Amino acid sequence: MDTSVFSEMNWLAVLVGAIAYFMLGAIWYSFLFQKQWIAYQGINVNDPKMKEGVATTMISSFVLMFVASVGLGILAERMELTDWMSGAKLGLLTGICFSFTAISITYLYTKKAFGLHLIDGLYHTVGQILAGIIICVWQ
Repeated sequence: MDTSVFSEMNWLAVLVGAIAYFMLGAIWYSFLFQKQWIAYQGINVNDPKMKEGVATTMISSFVLMFVASVGLGILAERMELTDWMSGAKLGLLTGICFSFTAISITYLYTKKAFGLHLIDGLYHTVGQILAGIIICVWQ
């Protein structure tokens, strides 16, 4: 594999794309779908154990979103995508074909509610669309 893409990629755009993806999660899970997501997951918000390790979880999830944004950056660079529509299409493609399907495959085996497939799968799809737009536009 030709690794020159790593020196040609706009790392600041990748970082900002990952931050936007992460911040979308704050809105998605705190305001838009908080009650539904908690109900589908069967979480007891009054359980003090639920607050343990939150910082580690948040940092780990950001690192994983950064990795996803690096993947988007590699694809955008290799495909020479430079406009917002191309970024949106790239994020839609990766969001649906990789994230949404991977989440749904796991949820099928763990017998999760279909609504949870939608909440989590669409979050990652929208997050990748947002990151894809930022990465492609910011040259």
